[in-house]
Amino acid sequence: MNKHLLCCDWGTTSFRLQLISREDHKIIAELTSQNGIGQTYDLWKQSESSQIERAAFFKQQLRNQTETLSAKVGLNLDNITILISGMASSSIGMQEIPYAQLPFGLDGGDVLVKYHEADQVLSNDIMLFSGVRSSRDVMRGEETQLIGLAEMVDLSGVKDAIFVLPGTHSKHLYVRNGVLVDFKTYMTGEVFNVMANHSILKDSLTVGSNEQISALEWAAFEVGIKESEHAEILNALFTVRTRQLFDLFNKKQNAMYLSGVLIGSELRQLKREANWQLVLCSGQNLHALYKKAIETLQLGERAIIVPPDMVDNAATAGQIKIFEFQNLLLNKINL
Repeated sequence: MNKHLLCCDWGTTSFRLQLISREDHKIIAELTSQNGIGQTYDLWKQSESSQIERAAFFKQQLRNQTETLSAKVGLNLDNITILISGMASSSIGMQEIPYAQLPFGLDGGDVLVKYHEADQVLSNDIMLFSGVRSSRDVMRGEETQLIGLAEMVDLSGVKDAIFVLPGTHSKHLYVRNGVLVDFKTYMTGEVFNVMANHSILKDSLTVGSNEQISALEWAAFEVGIKESEHAEILNALFTVRTRQLFDLFNKKQNAMYLSGVLIGSELRQLKREANWQLVLCSGQNLHALYKKAIETLQLGERAIIVPPDMVDNAATAGQIKIFEFQNLLLNKINL
């Protein structure tokens, strides 16, 4: 048995490959890039004239990345199984896999898996994981994070929990007795980017670093949160412009105000979910904003705040959980 695994989180705009010890699940080495699924699919489309089969093209990109990681760590990574979650199983990915359905257990058994054996293009076996769908929503990648988070977060005695995963498309994942029963997607980050860069509001704000937020900017963020509680969102967006025109906020404060309006609009409905434990699972870039929003909305007493470094490792933990379940299932079949 190989002592290592390669865990790949392949999103639309980003790529991460980690070399993992199977014994203790520790990360030995990591490689990240902006070679996401979207860019890789576009490159494949451009190369169609050469008649490269899609899966083979994606394997070539994986081979390039594994060779780079191999040189970085000084180890031969041939014959190590690669576990892949995210958009690689989508319609623009390596191979489209149908979505798993709700209810979706968090033991790793409900994930749909496609195997690719090592070949002349890539000397690594691949396990490709599906996403999940409901009657009105879909996701690919967050379900694997959720499986990892369920392993890492102590929810002893908690029956109902909503896992909040902020991002370009934030996810609210409803878990009951260890089973995902529903989820909702909020286009919070994407709407912020559109408003800040491609709308009439773009000249009314300046987006700064989340690592250097002044007291006045935090105050503007809280005003935006409170505005979201009673204002209609389409009207609240225009007040970003009027607050700058009337010299109520400078442009950096206005960016924080817009962020508060949008994040507040996303989170305020959680006040109606009074019987559910909240679990905030944010990476470092949005952690402070969502934590402040939860506090401002007075949701902190029933919220577990997961450390960002734990969130960053959730996808890997979920991939390993799925891999172990599949191996256990295979061993039972072969008995």
